[in-house]
Amino acid sequence: MDAEILIVLTILGITVLMLVTEVVRIDVTALLAMLALSWTGILSTSEALSGFSSNAVVAMIAVMIMGEGIARTGIMSRFSKAVIKKVGTNKTKILGVFSLSVGTLSGVIQNIGAAALFLPSILDISRRAKISASALIMPIGFAAIIGGTLTMVGSGHLILTNDLLISAGLEPYGLFAVTPVGIALLVTAILFFLLFGKYMLPQDTEGGRQELTEQEKVIESFELSKDMRYFKVPEGSPLVDKTIEDSGIWRQYHLNILALSGRKSINYAPWRETRFESGHIMALYGDSDRMEQYVADHKLEPVNYAPMFHGVDDSAESGFVEVIIPPRSELVGQTIRKFSMRKRYAVEPLMIFSRGSKIEGDISDHEIMPGDTFIVYGPWSHISELQRSEPFVVATPFEAEPRDRSKTWVAAGSFVLAIALALTGFSIAIAFLTGAVAMVLTRVMTIQEAYKAIEWKVVFLLVGLIPLGVAMQNSGAAEFLASNVMGVVEGRHLLVLLLTVGVLSTVFSLVMSNVGAVVVLAPLVVSIGTLAGVDPRPLVLLAAVCAGNSFVLPTHQVNALLMTAGGYKTRDYFKAGGGMTIVFLAVAVGFFYFAFF
Repeated sequence: MDAEILIVLTILGITVLMLVTEVVRIDVTALLAMLALSWTGILSTSEALSGFSSNAVVAMIAVMIMGEGIARTGIMSRFSKAVIKKVGTNKTKILGVFSLSVGTLSGVIQNIGAAALFLPSILDISRRAKISASALIMPIGFAAIIGGTLTMVGSGHLILTNDLLISAGLEPYGLFAVTPVGIALLVTAILFFLLFGKYMLPQDTEGGRQELTEQEKVIESFELSKDMRYFKVPEGSPLVDKTIEDSGIWRQYHLNILALSGRKSINYAPWRETRFESGHIMALYGDSDRMEQYVADHKLEPVNYAPMFHGVDDSAESGFVEVIIPPRSELVGQTIRKFSMRKRYAVEPLMIFSRGSKIEGDISDHEIMPGDTFIVYGPWSHISELQRSEPFVVATPFEAEPRDRSKTWVAAGSFVLAIALALTGFSIAIAFLTGAVAMVLTRVMTIQEAYKAIEWKVVFLLVGLIPLGVAMQNSGAAEFLASNVMGVVEGRHLLVLLLTVGVLSTVFSLVMSNVGAVVVLAPLVVSIGTLAGVDPRPLVLLAAVCAGNSFVLPTHQVNALLMTAGGYKTRDYFKAGGGMTIVFLAVAVGFFYFAFF
């Protein structure tokens, strides 16, 4: 064995061991592997640092930026609400719907793009349905990877396969030649996690555990209602032309109007002198029995779906906070009526805690004392204004993430532009980076916000591991392993040959790029197939399909992207990914054996 090959295989073995045991952080391990290849002279400086200019790394950065841009518009938040409305909070149904959606989308766009697009929605549903994010993210990420096998343009290594076949003088495959096996793999993967997920997946990881959010703590502490209901003011309602205060909503019914529809938008915490008009829709908050009485007395009509109110019951856009009145506040001695809190800040005061007493209902004329605590509701942007003002101290932590719905179509257009460029022949890195820059230029986000969206741990994981793949190819280590293994199985039963091709492709895809694995294996597979008297075309296609069997380690771009969000450790991938790898191999090899030979 050549000394270079021995050194590369030694570094590879130590790297894999460190990734599994996590003696140090995985990104540090990857960087140490990169440096070791340079220290030992296996790679030149430019080769060792090639990961920094890698298409995969640039594509990863661009996808993170675009994912943040999409999330800022609230598109996926609305999608997650629609999913919960359809399937409820059943984990099995949610997992099935998302896995099918992500997997199918991965058949026509790059799997990392599909995973990034759905990640904000997965996290949102996890929070809403009280399901550990770690129980959802990994299976859906695996579905994104497998979805790349649905068409011959679903992943880079499948696109390359036809070029390699043509170079070998063989006929290329059609667009949907791989679709039957892709469907079989996707369906099997979904069933695998539905049946065995609770044994394979971490249910309470650091990143995935469901701790109470600040909003949930406030709601629980003050026994607030989580539900808001919507009603329309019809023609002939006694409310028409009445002011909000004259309707007795605070004094008589102890209810609150959180928002009231206008002609083109909604008004949060409408002013007491606002008059009801026919067609107005209101978001009501309060005791359900009193609400029913108010609705009956004023002949209101329930509204099941009010699109313009999408942010009212979304904790990402609005919520409840505690507001304390400091001793030197200008509010001391005043009332809400005199100060015009609703008119100034468009937030709705729900109750006051004053000198140990809880005051609800009509609190408009309560004389405000130092230390009084209000519970108010409103959009985070309005509460931010409240926080910056002198009279108040907002005691509840909150994050006012911007949700600019006016940029929804711009953000979506940028994402579609990236996909279109990728489908027309541009590299994934250039296509997705174009989409990311388009989001910055169209002010979906600032360049500073784009930088913050990048998960650098993931970036350096890829930067460090990419040179290892280069070393495997340049030193001949990959070809050495492949040729030795192929030499052993030559002349054996066809099923043994197919399984060997699948296992080799799987192993190579874990330590080098999927494309690199196919490039190394394709010529060897063609030669072995020709010598064995077997059609080499399906063998090459099997190798390409199994190059997507990258689940055991977080080295695939999709796994790396989702690792932090799910709070996973490398051992989590080793456990769940190990089971998925065996199932993938069994289905792929079995399918090719019966369908192609």
